[in-house]
Amino acid sequence: MIKVYCYSRCSTCKKALKWLDDNGIKYESLDIKEQHPDKTTLKELNEKSGLPLKKFFNTSGILYREMELSKKIPNMSDDEMLDILSSDGMLVKRPLLVTDTEVIPGFKEETWKAACL
Repeated sequence: MIKVYCYSRCSTCKKALKWLDDNGIKYESLDIKEQHPDKTTLKELNEKSGLPLKKFFNTSGILYREMELSKKIPNMSDDEMLDILSSDGMLVKRPLLVTDTEVIPGFKEETWKAACL
């Protein structure tokens, strides 16, 4: 089953969910603010993705800017980054697509098409 962590007020999330619906793809939608992944889950998702952990941060978010994370992340360990990411779902890049084989932060139609179809 495909899971999508998203935020209901996010226009990119709405676009991604519409794309899934339009393509007849079944998924479970999880509110990233209320049901955000915990530290262990984020670590597993990151490992499954093969991406650098910093790609999981919502760099355009208000909280990211308020915490001045762009200055702090380069000097942080993965463990410290996971602590911060797991503290608030609004710090996690969204939508976050999770399939049996892939984890993709953000929505790019061609990438999601390869993962879902």
